[in-house]
Amino acid sequence: MFFASDNGGPAAPEVIEAIAKANSGIAMPYGADPIMDEVRSQIRELFEAPGAEVYLVATGTAANALGLACLVQPWQTVYCHRNAHIEEDECGAPEFYTGGSKLTLLDGADAKIAPESLSHAISHTARAGVHNVQKGALSLTNATEAGAVYTPQEVAALCDIAKKADIPCHMDGARFSNALVRLGCTPAELTWKAGIDVLSFGGTKNGLLGVEAVILFNPDLAWEFELRRKRGGHLFSKHRFLSAQMQAYLADDLWHRLAAQANRAADRLAKGILQIPGAALLHPVEANAVFAAWPRKGHRIAQQSGAKYYHWPFDQPLEGPDEAPISARLVCNWSTTDAEIDQFLTLIA
Repeated sequence: MFFASDNGGPAAPEVIEAIAKANSGIAMPYGADPIMDEVRSQIRELFEAPGAEVYLVATGTAANALGLACLVQPWQTVYCHRNAHIEEDECGAPEFYTGGSKLTLLDGADAKIAPESLSHAISHTARAGVHNVQKGALSLTNATEAGAVYTPQEVAALCDIAKKADIPCHMDGARFSNALVRLGCTPAELTWKAGIDVLSFGGTKNGLLGVEAVILFNPDLAWEFELRRKRGGHLFSKHRFLSAQMQAYLADDLWHRLAAQANRAADRLAKGILQIPGAALLHPVEANAVFAAWPRKGHRIAQQSGAKYYHWPFDQPLEGPDEAPISARLVCNWSTTDAEIDQFLTLIA
């Protein structure tokens, strides 16, 4: 009954097999391995972007921070939701890698930026000229930190606002696969066709050991990204082991199937929670995360039985009236089983 994070899930067997296969013999280092050539072609085909440049790093934080660093100058700002991962969970890495760029925090339900919030922020940026930070980049998280997804139309609307102000657009896609599966659209429709310039295409939360792809739909950014990746300590010498993971991830739609499994698990979990008297969902279940509240007694029983998940917010005590609700975040991964979900639901009920 592990719902603390999809980061805690195992790597897919196909990925482990690919790593073992890549370990045979020798290969050129630093991304010059032949597997990376195939990965680059796979991603270009998947995203219908033959001119895109593709790079691999080991963490989502590195992918986001290095990608954003290619879009903004130190005296500019990055527009993002106040609950975005780059704001709440990356320890200032975007500010560090950009050389000090500010984050301008925006509002919107379910951690999705409201268009009017973005428009207002842009109109109030650099009103005093040289005395202010300047307009930099827009960063969208899809799926969001509240488990919601931006549709292609919503991405396009926000990117249109940004592009009219000459602002490039970045997408944090740590759970991009989960969002895409839910929407049923193509990767291109959710990214560059809607105005995204740089995508962090996640894999670690969806069955990889530790790989994220940075996709530059604007290839003019490629050399700068290569330099920043090296200077930032994120250019792997034994790069073939990153390449092998991503190759297996993309082969035979594995990435799609794993995300679909995680989403289905979240749907089952949410449906079961709603059967409990006094329970409620806090956000729509559109990816693989469930934000819900249910009576305190159910929390005590589940946690005493070994269930792992986070109170949301963290500081809610287990002590108190049995029927008083506590809210929580539960995240399913590709290996979450119906049996563990049902066991958990029995306990909290």
